Amino acid sequence: MYACSPKWRDDWIDLRDLKEVLTQLAAKLDKRYHPGFKRIGINYGLHFTGGEPFLNFELLLTGVKIAAELMIPATFVETNCSWCVNDEVTREKLMQLKDAGLHGVLISVNPFILEHVPFERTERAARIGREVFEENMVIYQEFFYHQFKRLGLKGTPSFERYLQESGAESLDHVELIPMGRAPYKLDHLFRKRPAKEFFGENCREELTRRWHVHVDNYCNYMTGYCAGISLGDARKLGSICREGVDLGEHPIIEALLTDVRELYELAVKECKYRELSGGYVSKCHLCVHIREHIVGQTGKFRELQPKQFYANLR
Repeated sequence: MYACSPKWRDDWIDLRDLKEVLTQLAAKLDKRYHPGFKRIGINYGLHFTGGEPFLNFELLLTGVKIAAELMIPATFVETNCSWCVNDEVTREKLMQLKDAGLHGVLISVNPFILEHVPFERTERAARIGREVFEENMVIYQEFFYHQFKRLGLKGTPSFERYLQESGAESLDHVELIPMGRAPYKLDHLFRKRPAKEFFGENCREELTRRWHVHVDNYCNYMTGYCAGISLGDARKLGSICREGVDLGEHPIIEALLTDVRELYELAVKECKYRELSGGYVSKCHLCVHIREHIVGQTGKFRELQPKQFYANLR
């Protein structure tokens, strides 16, 4: 969804920016989350993520300390467990984070991570994570964790080999949200339709959601999973929430709030966009393909951020 890649530059978020973003978020949290609230979940609490946040452990540790000072409830880190090379390293880092004020850990498990992270490391993280954080050790998705154990998978089997061993029905459990890089790399798994079949749809629900929002390392405020679309600077979250987004200055967002057809027509008119002959797997595929084309033609639409997202889609 976010076009993550080792090819991205290591543009870690600036510490001053991190503190300002967390300060802004602390002031806007749902009042149901009182300072003593610690229970984490997929859509509950504040999560540190990436990329892989353990690639810069000192920055992660500092972020946790700042969040604790601000009394942000239900903080946790999301990880692919690639760093869990042995019991000692795994336990030491998780304990440091807990002592700094972190409330839990979410372990990501799916066939795509399995291609790069030995499942033995994931099992180690789950075992030690349970020791350190007890019920606040969450596995997402548990189906795959138990399936991989049952299949006795070791090492880093390819996605194709995984399907051979598990059966194609396992795809029913893969949360393949058809946006970001997924429609480019896995388009053979989807039925495609022409652009006109998505006309009449809009992204109002996605762009105005008040839960599960993200802030990237460039301080772009994004709702949900709409990577590459910035609603503004998260260091100024108060003004965004208070004044909203000026649609006159953000025509891409205005078009998506109305009808994806308007985005299509804008791209055709201003950037000579041409429809994909093979069709699209979703309105999100149509949207991101149009936005990728626009970014390649002009830099005038400031809501299309970060530019690195578009450079790493393929």
